[in-house]
This record gives sequence, structure tokens and C-alpha cells, in this order.
Amino acid sequence: MMSLVQRVVRRLARPVVGRIADHEARVANEAVAQKSLMQQYRLLASQGSQYLPTIRDVGFRKYSQFEEDGILLYIFSLIPPVNRTCVEICAGMGRECNVANLIINHGWWGHLFDGNERNVKAGKDFFARHRDTFLHPPRFTKAWVTAENVDELIAQSGARGPIDLLSLDIDGVDYWVWKAITVIDPQVVVCETQNAIPPDKSLTIPYDPGFVWQSNRYFGVSLAAMCKLGKQKGYRLIGTNRFGFNAFFMKAGVGEAFFPEVDVHSCVQDPYSRITRDEAWPLVKDRNWQEV
Repeated sequence: MMSLVQRVVRRLARPVVGRIADHEARVANEAVAQKSLMQQYRLLASQGSQYLPTIRDVGFRKYSQFEEDGILLYIFSLIPPVNRTCVEICAGMGRECNVANLIINHGWWGHLFDGNERNVKAGKDFFARHRDTFLHPPRFTKAWVTAENVDELIAQSGARGPIDLLSLDIDGVDYWVWKAITVIDPQVVVCETQNAIPPDKSLTIPYDPGFVWQSNRYFGVSLAAMCKLGKQKGYRLIGTNRFGFNAFFMKAGVGEAFFPEVDVHSCVQDPYSRITRDEAWPLVKDRNWQEV
């Protein structure tokens, strides 16, 4: 009787074990494929920058909400990381954010922040259970980030001085928070901008530490305003995702042979940005925007 039960259990378990093995193989192959792609980019770069693709050509999504994973992989294939450290403010649950792929598949050390307790708990559980991060998961802090506390929060998490990447996705006072950050010196900054605002307008919502996104277009900051702030802090715009709202900035003196400065207008001529400006800007243009 026992042998019969054991045979039945083994038969039932076989497909489950197979699926687990398939999943593990896919995860391993994913990291291998990404690292192989990095080497291909470096090989192309060695032949001359004219052979390289553009930022709009390299995007893909694994853990990012859109195509930021591919763009960041491309960027850090061509500029050497200083310490593989990244900071993300408003990281959600962590499993869908701009730094997760670098942490999971490339061994980066992360400092993540979110104001929602359930998001932070889910993120901690995710990284604690993942086979590539459970030994040394990123630091995930529950905090409502403001211009007044952002430096202290980042420092308390353990990030200081030169790092590789800062990601901002606050859907609110992004401009004011980036302006306030001095404790870290990232090579690359990626931030969400409000592409309903025309490209010639340098606007942000006024500073309000308690601002909460209300599912409309009155939030955030224009790409032109972020470019102005970036220049003040020593950064140039190197491109956006193909929808024109997630913008990538690189520190002056870093990667200039591969990532020249680009014009704001050239980044927001895609169909999505045009439709958003046409439909959404008339609805919010008279709201309380602040010129910066």
C-alpha cells in the first residue's frame, strides 16, 4: 500500500518539479542573456560610437514598469559602475521598479524607499525569498519622502557620496526632492516627468510635502524643468523612454563619447506624448503650476 502511495505522489509531483526546474533555468538564462548583451554593446562601442544603437532602440522590461531595464543595462554596459549602488525613491513593492533588475541579475546593492507599509512589507518578502537576493537583500525603508528628510533618510540607509543610480518616481514633488538631495552623487539619474506639459514650459507643481497623486494630470514636473535642475546639479539629458516621460540624466564628464546631450523637444515627439499634450494639457494648464 505504501509503495502505491509513493508512486502516486511521485507521479503527481513530477510535473511540479519540472515546472520548478524550468523556472530556475529561465531565471539563470535570463541573467546570462543580459550579461551577454552587455558584452555585445561593449564590442560595438570598441568599433566606434557610430555602431551603437540609440536609447530608444534598447529598451525592454523585466522588472521595470516600462522599458527602463533595457536602457539602464545599455547605459551601464558603456560606463563603468563606481560601486554598483542604487537608490530608488517610491519603489512600490520593489518587484516592479527601475533598480530591481540590476539588484537581482547583476548583483547591485540597493536602497529602496516607499511610503506605503504594505508595499514595503511585500518588497522585503520578495527580495528575502528570491534566490539571487536572499543572502544580501536591498535595504527597504518605509518613509514618506520629502525635501526636508530625503538626505537624512538616504544617509540612514547607508548610501553616501558617489553611487551609480538614483531613480525618482514620486508622481508629485519630484523636482523639489531631487533639488534637495546632496548626500549622494549619482552617475545617472532617472526620473518620471509630466509629458502633458509642452516641452517649452519649465513647470512643476508647487512644493507640498503632503501632496498625493489624484489620478489626473496635475502632478509632477515638466521635462524642461528637470533639464534646468539637472544642469544646475551638473547633469545633462541623454534621452527618454519611447513614451517620452521617463528621462535619463548623466553626470558631466561621464560617458560623453557615448551619451551626448539631447534636446528636450526631440524626446517628446512620439505619438503618446503628442496625444497626451493635445488631450490632457488643456484640462490642467490653468492649475497652480510654478515656473522654475
